[in-house]
Amino acid sequence: MVNLTLRSGLRWKVSLAIAGVGALIAVALSLVVHNAARASMINSSRDVMDQRIQLAERYYRTSQGRMTLHAKVDDPALPEQLKEAAALGQRATFVQDNGSSAPQVWASVPLANGKILSMHQPFQDRLKILDEMDRALIIGSVSVVLGGCALGILIGGQLSRRLRKASAAARKLADGDRDVRVREAIGGRVRDETDDLARAVDGMAQALQDRLEAERRVTADIAHELRTPVTGLLTAAELLPPGRPTELVRDRAQAMRTLVEDVLEVARLDGFAERAEMQEIELAEFVVRRVRSFSPDARVDVVRHAYVNTDPRRLERILGNLLANAAKHGRGPVEVTVEGRVLRVRDHGPGFPEDLLREGPSRFRTGSEDRAGKGHGLGLTIAAGQARVLGARLTFRNADPEAEGGGGAIAVLWLPESSPTSTGSFPIIRVPD
Repeated sequence: MVNLTLRSGLRWKVSLAIAGVGALIAVALSLVVHNAARASMINSSRDVMDQRIQLAERYYRTSQGRMTLHAKVDDPALPEQLKEAAALGQRATFVQDNGSSAPQVWASVPLANGKILSMHQPFQDRLKILDEMDRALIIGSVSVVLGGCALGILIGGQLSRRLRKASAAARKLADGDRDVRVREAIGGRVRDETDDLARAVDGMAQALQDRLEAERRVTADIAHELRTPVTGLLTAAELLPPGRPTELVRDRAQAMRTLVEDVLEVARLDGFAERAEMQEIELAEFVVRRVRSFSPDARVDVVRHAYVNTDPRRLERILGNLLANAAKHGRGPVEVTVEGRVLRVRDHGPGFPEDLLREGPSRFRTGSEDRAGKGHGLGLTIAAGQARVLGARLTFRNADPEAEGGGGAIAVLWLPESSPTSTGSFPIIRVPD
């Protein structure tokens, strides 16, 4: 089932809402004014006709049956309603609707000889006035709708512009720019709900930054305090007599030292204080030499050569961690592809776990059950942090078994065309399977 969604700007939604409300109000008022004016004009015409029939009746009595004002006696076109009123001895008026033509306004009065004196005239003149008023109402309604659209675009544009600025500032905050404040980004002298939202986002961002900084400092302090005893333990292990127990102690002490160094590196990367030392290198040649050193069994395929401006030490760290992850958690053969500024590392193992594809690499999370006990989840975390410092983009996905010749995990590093100006300009993107 395909779910179709339409996206429109806030300014157009506001303008359409104001225009719609304005149109409804204009139409309702126009109908009320039209009906009230028509009823008033008809009542006025009936009053005029009533006065004229009284004048014609007096003239008829005083002039021995002579007619005036186009009055008639026993007019055959007289409506039945007036005949019934005359039968009751009542003077009456009546509006006769003739369909498409102008209505006729009648007036009648019973005479002493049992006859009915009546007169009528079309509502034509008043109808023309009503038509002119309707045209004026239509022009006014259209003006109200257009004015509402313009007002909606103006108000909605200002609100949309403030929200776009707030969104851009929030994205910078998410990318690690600690100096950005949403309230300062939206600016303006108007104080509305967007200011409350901006202050709330700034407060939340500051609280999260304080918490992350506190956690980073605790981690860094713990790792830093562990360096001295671990180094002493490793030195002491070197003094032990040769043998299998000594090898186990040295191996575990070295693993602990490596873990402490990795934790310190993660803490430095989380502090967004790292800066890349850029220099130009030929990427394919650099990768070939490093792969031979890290993983001699890995296969390197150079599709296109390119020169890149990057930090060789950090790029080497990323490549080494990706190869180590492939060797530790995947299966051979490990393939490294260089295509211009794009570097791919692929193994043919079980692939990345779903939580890593969904949320990205995380420290001390080893993934699926078949990876339990193999590593601490710091390798990919460090690779992602170093990629951010380089301004690169690191993505993770699993290979399609049918389209890509089997399964496996694929890590792709996009190096930027220009050097980053801060701790990195591109976020890490997780591409789901």
